[in-house]
Amino acid sequence: MNSVYINGGKTYCFSSREELIDLAFAGKKSLIAVNAEKILHTTDKTRDLFIRNIGFSDGIGAVWALKKKGFKNAIKIPGCELWLDIIGASWHDKTFYLVGARQEVIEKTVATLQSEFPGIRIVNYRNGYLRNGLEYQDLINDIVLRKPDVVFVAMGSPRQEELIAQMQEAHTAVYMGLGGSFDVYAGAVKRAPDWWVRNNLEWAYRLMKQPSRITRQIHLVKFAWMLMTGRY
Repeated sequence: MNSVYINGGKTYCFSSREELIDLAFAGKKSLIAVNAEKILHTTDKTRDLFIRNIGFSDGIGAVWALKKKGFKNAIKIPGCELWLDIIGASWHDKTFYLVGARQEVIEKTVATLQSEFPGIRIVNYRNGYLRNGLEYQDLINDIVLRKPDVVFVAMGSPRQEELIAQMQEAHTAVYMGLGGSFDVYAGAVKRAPDWWVRNNLEWAYRLMKQPSRITRQIHLVKFAWMLMTGRY
């Protein structure tokens, strides 16, 4: 499997989503969405997570970096779509555990999944508002008790990756951090229209709708400049 280190973080190059899903189940690893912001802000802790797990090109910035490294067949694999692909490929014989978002969002997510995938086995779920160490430990204990095959955590970075790292130590499974994907799936947040997604301009649409995101989106410009000047 082709992979490369970008700012010290290991990122895999996949030519299809099926290839990524097969590797995830074969190795029972955590899937880490890689984008320009995460590459720019890589730390020793996140580098270790990337090395031990499977980083995939969730953002166009990661695709640019992979192509610059010689992987011309690199494709963007949006995490907000990938988690549903994983369910679609495995819901007949795998069990699932969901963590994240507000209570009303996680409840609607579960209900919609049960409608879309009749008979899906969701062994448990909870919202993403863990208030103290005891609630974190209770969650991990429940993961160990119910032994899910796949765990989705939608809490935003780096919280979701740090929680997943703790879960992995206690129970082996396929883990994936989803950011705001439950909100999108439940209809609480509207995703960019298809044209913007197909043309890799989803970031621009989100910025247009939420100008306050400029402090985050500027990272894509900075990252592109660093690629052009050979920093990565």
